[in-house]
Formats: sequence, C-alpha cells, structure tokens
Amino acid sequence: MYSQPEDQLKKLQKEQIKASVQEMPGTIMLGLGLYGKFAANGNAFHPLLNEPTNVNLLLVLGAAIMAWGGYKFFKVTREISLLKEQHGI
Repeated sequence: MYSQPEDQLKKLQKEQIKASVQEMPGTIMLGLGLYGKFAANGNAFHPLLNEPTNVNLLLVLGAAIMAWGGYKFFKVTREISLLKEQHGI
C-alpha cells in the first residue's frame, strides 16, 4: 500500500485532523442546544433557541455528529497506534 510507514503515518494524521474538523459542527450544535435548554430561560440571543423543538433537535443532531466524529477519530487513532507499534516509529 505505502512504501514507507512514515507516509502512511502522515496520511493517518491528516485523517485524524479531518475527523476533528468534521466533528466541530456537532460540538457547536450540542453547545447551542445546551444553552437553549438550560441557560436561555426564554431569553436566548436568537429566537430559534427559545423553541423547545429546535433545542431538542440541536441536542440530538449535535450528539449524533459528535458520536460519529468521535468514532472516526478514535478508529484512526487506533490505526496510528498499531502502525507505530508495528514499525517502531
């Protein structure tokens, strides 16, 4: 697949960064949902955060995106760890 384990390691590290960036919207959505649910008390900085349906949707979608991104991130992290263990990098 790759001629050098270092090349494969660089590719995996790039995938790890991509997974972190792809997870970021989920983190923001979850944070906004938590703000709307527990801190806004009907006086949010945006009217959509005052609607319970919107807040619950943000919480569910944000958590799902974060779970998917976390799975992807830790899968790549495990591959990096195995590669380092096998090749002594």
